[in-house]
Amino acid sequence: MSNFNEYHLNPETFPFLQNLQENWQVIREEFTSFIKQASPEELKFTYDVLGPKSKTIKTKGDSKYSAFGILFQGLLIEKYIQFHQIQYPEYETDVAAKKALELREKYFPNLAQMITAVNVENDDVIRNAYFGTFHPGLDIKLHVNYNPHMNRGYLGLIVPQGDVAMKICHEQLYWHEGEFMVLDHSYPHCPHNYTEYDRTVLVVDFFKTDQPREEVMRFEQEQVTERMQDNPYSLGVFGKSDKANIEDFIKYGLAHQLEWDKAL
Repeated sequence: MSNFNEYHLNPETFPFLQNLQENWQVIREEFTSFIKQASPEELKFTYDVLGPKSKTIKTKGDSKYSAFGILFQGLLIEKYIQFHQIQYPEYETDVAAKKALELREKYFPNLAQMITAVNVENDDVIRNAYFGTFHPGLDIKLHVNYNPHMNRGYLGLIVPQGDVAMKICHEQLYWHEGEFMVLDHSYPHCPHNYTEYDRTVLVVDFFKTDQPREEVMRFEQEQVTERMQDNPYSLGVFGKSDKANIEDFIKYGLAHQLEWDKAL
């Protein structure tokens, strides 16, 4: 039985996550079908455009993290691209938005329908929804995600046996297929994958339900504006404030990570 606390939260506290969890195999099937069936051009576009990029979070060596999604800051990806008028090196805004819509409808209709239904019934509580894959050997440097207005849920889709875990404060937590892990990411944390296989989850960021909705929406708007000005390819997910304090590395026994200097 899990011991929940101020940063490791009980998923049952958030009933709007239940439908996603109950349909985790449908979501996993859409992900695996996309990976198997998408053309090289579709895959390249997906990782170039539909994936949030970070300038701040670091990893040891060359092992990578890949991500792509369909919802950012409460907007479906094609609407987000249009709203922020994101310009890509290889795609104009309108072209990118059109391609994103086509990919979403072709490969992820069920996921989009589920998320839309949750948001209609729960005042747009889900803000980001994207697939996150830890490739073998990944070791991410201690960091924080300065999102005091949100919690982050991870729905386990493909979780290999072995040492693939999230270190947060003094705890080490493990993902499980078909289950949500919900964290307050404003606490220092660093995940890793020491197995020989990919680990994939559906990341679901959602508003903290114990805070006034007007306040968290106002904070999100200000934060996303700042993040998009700094790095439009972050899709508002990552920002300069994601760095942990040096004291945190020492406090949690991770001082060796201060030597890492490879960008994620």
